[in-house]
Amino acid sequence: MIDLRSMEYDELESFLIESGEPKYRAKQIFSWLMQGVDSFDEMTNVSKKTREMLMGKSYISKLTIREKYTSKLDGTIKYLFALDDGNCIETVVMRYHHGISVCISSQVGCRMGCGFCASTIGGLYRSLTAGEILNQVIYAQKDIKERISNIVMMGIGEPLDNYDNVLKFLHNVNHPYGLNIGYRHISLSTCGIVDKIYRLADENLPITLSVSLHAPNNKIRDGIMPINHKYKIEELMEACRVYIKKTARRISFEYSLISGVNDSIENAEELAGLLHGMLCHINLIPVNHVEERDYHKSKNYDIKKFQEKLIQLGMNATVRRELGADISASCGQLRKKLL
Repeated sequence: MIDLRSMEYDELESFLIESGEPKYRAKQIFSWLMQGVDSFDEMTNVSKKTREMLMGKSYISKLTIREKYTSKLDGTIKYLFALDDGNCIETVVMRYHHGISVCISSQVGCRMGCGFCASTIGGLYRSLTAGEILNQVIYAQKDIKERISNIVMMGIGEPLDNYDNVLKFLHNVNHPYGLNIGYRHISLSTCGIVDKIYRLADENLPITLSVSLHAPNNKIRDGIMPINHKYKIEELMEACRVYIKKTARRISFEYSLISGVNDSIENAEELAGLLHGMLCHINLIPVNHVEERDYHKSKNYDIKKFQEKLIQLGMNATVRRELGADISASCGQLRKKLL
């Protein structure tokens, strides 16, 4: 049995033609899938015979809201979604002046092992299918009854560790017969899987690549991000330069500020030197405390001084607005309670 919501449009078209259906059926069925139908019976303009054929050969993946929290501070909504197999993932809806954004997961758990992240506790269970990734956007949009205009792939998991399914998701969510969310409204975050960054550059999709850097040198990064043992900062920076050159797109470097670890003025100076001359933006993130980790958020004074030093050195640096502080909206904290 095949999940129809994991199929790209061309795959769906071929599947239907091979099943004896006319080509135009693909547009009808694809549109229904993107609207979030849970059963074939909801496809009211598709014949009963066709629906019976679909039921015999395929299924439609679903999500179930297991828990939902709405922030009283800023309206941020956090979902704990249950998948068809009972595993759970997190999805967060955030409201900005430019529209509604959704932060989605790409895996159940994560094997990257970053020391300050709750998502990686317990390791990787499995990767999500393209349909399961897409369902987060569809089901969140159905629940809030408003159009989601921006997607951030910064939830549980490492997107580039699930490359093929993530790519299919990107194609589907952008498709004009589907949700039609523009690539320029999609951000994808990676901890720095260098070979996949090169591969993504060749796709030449005008998405925003966010690189979780979190350290200005190999010594600090080795201590908090195991991926740095495989791909050193120098290799990562070279891949980022190639990505920028091929796509003509600015990279956003994510930098979580951890008290006493990577938040000194010297660290800021080193970071500015590392990224000097690159088409980039530095997104400073006050790290969220995780009970199992001995890392704490930098003091507000230190965060401000860090940002000021970067700006003084000619870098474009902003501090990420903290949303959903009263509902544990940071990645992995809700699912962790189930482990």
